[in-house]
Amino acid sequence: MADTSKNPGNVGHKVEQATTGAAHKAGEAASNLGQKVQDAASSMGQRAGDAASSVAQRASDAASNLGQRAQDAASTAADRTDDALATAGQRLSNLAGTLRQNTPGEGMLGSAAGAVADRLEAGGQYLQEHGVSDMADDLGGLVRQHPLPSLLIVFGVGFLLGSALRR
Repeated sequence: MADTSKNPGNVGHKVEQATTGAAHKAGEAASNLGQKVQDAASSMGQRAGDAASSVAQRASDAASNLGQRAQDAASTAADRTDDALATAGQRLSNLAGTLRQNTPGEGMLGSAAGAVADRLEAGGQYLQEHGVSDMADDLGGLVRQHPLPSLLIVFGVGFLLGSALRR
C-alpha cells in the first residue's frame, strides 16, 4: 500500500481542512466576543440609565420639597398679613369710637367728625373681615371698572416715589 502522508494532494487537503476549522473557530470566537461586548455595553447602558433615573428622581423630589416649603412659607406670610390687617382694622374701629366720644355731636364739627368716624369704622370692619386675597380681588375689580383713573393714580404714585428716592 502506498504512503499517503507524503502525497502532496492529501497534505493540501489537510491544510485546507485545518485552515477551514481554524477560520470556523475564529469566527465562533469573534461571534462570542461580539456577543459578550454587546452584553457588557447593554449592561453598562442599563446601569447608566438607572443612575440617570435615580438622579432625576432625586432632583424631582428636591424640587417638590422646595416647592412645598415655598408654598408653606407663602401661606404663613399670608396668614400673618391677614392677622396684621385684622389688628389694624380693630384699631381703626377703636379710633372711630374714640373720635365719636371726644367730639361734639352737634354742629359742623360734630357732623364732620361723625362722617370721619363712620369711614374709619367701615374701613376697620373691611380690614377685619377681608384678607389680602379679597383685597387683591377688590382692587382688580376697581381697576377694571375705572382703568384710566387707575393708570393715572399708578403713574402719580410712581412719580412721587421716584422723586422721593432721588433725594
